[in-house]
Amino acid sequence: MTPIVAGVVHTAFEWFAIFVGVRIYLRSGKTSLREMGHTRNYGVILGCIVGAAIGNKAVHWFHHADHWYLLRDSPWLVLQGQSIVGGLLGGLIGVEIAKKFVGVTQSTGDRFVVPILVGLIIGRIGCFIVGLQDDTFGNPTSVPWAVDFGDGIPRHPTQLYDIGFALVALWLLLRFKSVLARESGLQFKLMLAGYLLWRLAIDGLKPVPYDWAGGLGGIQLVCVAALLVYLPMTLRQFSRLRT
Repeated sequence: MTPIVAGVVHTAFEWFAIFVGVRIYLRSGKTSLREMGHTRNYGVILGCIVGAAIGNKAVHWFHHADHWYLLRDSPWLVLQGQSIVGGLLGGLIGVEIAKKFVGVTQSTGDRFVVPILVGLIIGRIGCFIVGLQDDTFGNPTSVPWAVDFGDGIPRHPTQLYDIGFALVALWLLLRFKSVLARESGLQFKLMLAGYLLWRLAIDGLKPVPYDWAGGLGGIQLVCVAALLVYLPMTLRQFSRLRT
């Protein structure tokens, strides 16, 4: 697959994931596109999009610090690449800032859980299809389920691992939705904390473009920093379910 074809395929899956995610979000709250434009939901969505876009690029370039020198020749390269971890954290920050501006006080995260996980599944299918043209493939391995992406080297299909995580997380969160709903926002916190822990572990099976410390890549360091703040909050709220 040529880089141009890979780019088209990857972009198509990205936009399809976004489209499906938005439709699921709107249906979960019985909100139409027209109604959304006349409610405070618009501000929340806008904050999510802007924050996700910034976080997406920031974490990608932190992870690929080995490419910083390329920006001297073409500053527009900063617009290339993306990071799901960065998008999630940036979107979270963007939503919280937007809520302050539009006066929303209740938790809004739980409505994002299913759209995010479904979007993740669709997006990772695109990553798997383009193979070596995307930097989400795993390290060489001899496991029976290894995949040759075209260079003759069997690798961990880490894109499929991500899909498996999303499917399991989706099933668990829907299975216990009624219980978790007693604590508003807990479903989102569990999903995000779970994904950060997952990426911290599974990225150990991927090539590290820039070793920041101890063999950890930029995305893993971001996961560690975010978990130090976010995991205690999640565990405290989860503990209230038993009280």
